[in-house]
Amino acid sequence: MSMFSTGILVLTSPLHVLHLRIAPVLTSAAQVVERTLYVHLHPGLNLSTGGQVRPVYIPPLVDLCTLISRLYSNAADICAHLDVRVLLSNVHAQSATLRGNNSPFPTPQTLSHSPEVVLTDFPIQDSGQSSLVTQCLQKYTGYCYDCNPSLSSVLLYPRLKEVEEDDDRGGSGVQLKPLETFSDVVVGGTFDRLHGAHKTLLNISCLMANRRFVIGVCDQELLKNKVLKELIEPYYQRVQKLQDFLNDVKPSLKYEIVPLSDPFGPSISDPELQCIVVSEETRKGGVAVNRKRAENGLAELVLYEIQLLKDAHHTDIEEEKISSSSLRTRLLGTLLKHPSPQPDLPLDPYVIGLTGGSGSGKSSIAHRLEALGAVRIDCDQLGHEAYLTETSAYHKIIQEFGPDILNEDKTINRRVLGGKVFGNQDRLKALTDIVWPEIALLVKKKIKHANEQGKRVCVVDAAVLLEAGWTYLVHEVWVATIPEEEAVKRIVQRDGVKEEDALRRLKSQWTNAKLIEHANVVLCTLWEPDVTQRQVLKAWSLLQQRIQKRQEEIKSSP
Repeated sequence: MSMFSTGILVLTSPLHVLHLRIAPVLTSAAQVVERTLYVHLHPGLNLSTGGQVRPVYIPPLVDLCTLISRLYSNAADICAHLDVRVLLSNVHAQSATLRGNNSPFPTPQTLSHSPEVVLTDFPIQDSGQSSLVTQCLQKYTGYCYDCNPSLSSVLLYPRLKEVEEDDDRGGSGVQLKPLETFSDVVVGGTFDRLHGAHKTLLNISCLMANRRFVIGVCDQELLKNKVLKELIEPYYQRVQKLQDFLNDVKPSLKYEIVPLSDPFGPSISDPELQCIVVSEETRKGGVAVNRKRAENGLAELVLYEIQLLKDAHHTDIEEEKISSSSLRTRLLGTLLKHPSPQPDLPLDPYVIGLTGGSGSGKSSIAHRLEALGAVRIDCDQLGHEAYLTETSAYHKIIQEFGPDILNEDKTINRRVLGGKVFGNQDRLKALTDIVWPEIALLVKKKIKHANEQGKRVCVVDAAVLLEAGWTYLVHEVWVATIPEEEAVKRIVQRDGVKEEDALRRLKSQWTNAKLIEHANVVLCTLWEPDVTQRQVLKAWSLLQQRIQKRQEEIKSSP
């Protein structure tokens, strides 16, 4: 079976049995589509008539909400690599204006990604029907969406496990409850790394909104207490992904995406809003919104609550629900961005530059990598060596700062020297301009020695890796990170200093966010040591794969 980047899945099973088929349908679809899977709902569609079948409006139903939630939940469990999107252009209450024009697609809808294959769960009775059904399916899909001209079609039914249906218990006599809809609907959230729980919230909100959908996106102050907040996508990027998703799902709605710097945003001041969609954990926030609206003389919003989606793959440090914080945690140890080319850097050994702020656990990570076989190059130690009498830096420092910095044995008195540069940025820069190049030379010697010994990986353990501009020495930058409040606690305990002194030390260094901007790999030592070890093992394993791939590319190149 060929693989396609983007596909559209037309679900034709009746709603009362479709929820039983979602898991096997998605399992089969994931064997055909590898990136984006659009889902189009048309319960009861008959693709074997031989005639032309046209898309029609289907009414918003409570069962559709349940189906959407189950679909995204199953997708997260079965095919998390797929970007699944349930399309709702053909879902609308049957109003008088619609009865006269019962076509939800006056022209084919353009999607963000053009479908290359259309799939369906439609059951065929014998193989002789296949050609007729596939032709009908392609025509139907072409009426709805702008697809690739060479659109392929796949009938999933023969590949699905049979789902027994009991017509007596769940047939056409099932009463489907209409879903109450509203002119204007509002939701709020961080919407970082758009996942199944976000999509469920957004899809159900789109289902309930008839005119306008307002989305508040957390920014600035509201992000401060988030887990691994430095890994949260930038606001503009989160908004772009929201717009992309929502324009696919229901382009007829008017979307307003606004930044939230407080928990309420426009929900407490917009008189046209009628409904707020919340989850189990944000219901209290919805109640607070209504209190504020009452204070402002506005009508209460209807609170529509959706259930949280369980995360079948969560670990001991992750939430049981599908959440952005869990997804950010899973990024630790992985390659966040590809390294910049370093054509002047020798291919062997592969050099990791490891950095992080005070208290981040950087050195403990370096020791763990050393235990796995890497050569650790300790730049703190090399910094001491740079001041020795036989180095070129020694004479430059004396010339710059005077002979009064020397001890009786002619060694440099680091305390006296420190007094000359403390609090003086110009004098400090004069010192680092002398010392940092000397340390870089010593690092190069260590790397060369490691290569001579046949070592494959070196780890340059350097707190000032980025400030000193030593990235030209390394193939990748790895950053150890820890929340500031935890770093303060560790520094106080480790060094016996006051909290304000520990905080002052951190403020003089690059922030976590600034360090991570330059990171190829991020690690975090916030949790128990075994969690850090799992991160390091994952990072090491993925590194070995990258090195192996690079070697294979070199061998295969002419």
